[in-house]
Amino acid sequence: MTTAAPALCRRTGWVPLLLAVSLVSALELGNRLMNYVLQEFGQEAHQRLADWQRLHDLATNAPTDRQLWLVNSFFNRVNFVSDIRHWGEEDYWATPIELLTTNAGDCEDFSIAKYLTLKSMGVPDSQLRIVYVKALELNQAHMVLAWYPEPDADPLILDNLINDIKPASERTDLEPVYSFNGEGLWLNKSGGSQTRAGESEKLSRWKELNKRLDQSLRP
Repeated sequence: MTTAAPALCRRTGWVPLLLAVSLVSALELGNRLMNYVLQEFGQEAHQRLADWQRLHDLATNAPTDRQLWLVNSFFNRVNFVSDIRHWGEEDYWATPIELLTTNAGDCEDFSIAKYLTLKSMGVPDSQLRIVYVKALELNQAHMVLAWYPEPDADPLILDNLINDIKPASERTDLEPVYSFNGEGLWLNKSGGSQTRAGESEKLSRWKELNKRLDQSLRP
């Protein structure tokens, strides 16, 4: 099930999970976390986290293009479920552990999980942007992850809607609105230009997510 368990995690039992994981420089899933997930969510949830740890360990020294493909493929196996159905909220940005343990999330959750995983593998933050876009064919808001090999390069797009990683210039179905990472926030203008709009902490959901992630570093 993907509806009842998440609410229980967030309101009563999620703090132990946060205390057992670090995503700052490397992915480390502690025994406390793994035992908790096994007891509360079962073997399949436990295995998804174990597979995530294995992916990190095996791909950390791989070429970046290989890392992108592996991470995109791994998270795209998770079920897409809207926030209102999954969390009982209109807009909730989940941590990767919440996404994998419950095996469900929406586009923000996929993009955040890919971003944090690639950062933990050593991909520079400056090369990664979480991008809020309008999916033109679906006529709705959407979120993807972009990787810039160079600051002014045509970025590659990691998207839960498709498994292929394509340059942004080939994703004419997506219209970028703004993008962000740990270093800042950028607004897209007509013609494809971008302007710095301050710090990403301006985004309340991003600030809330990072606050929960920061708890993982507290003793």
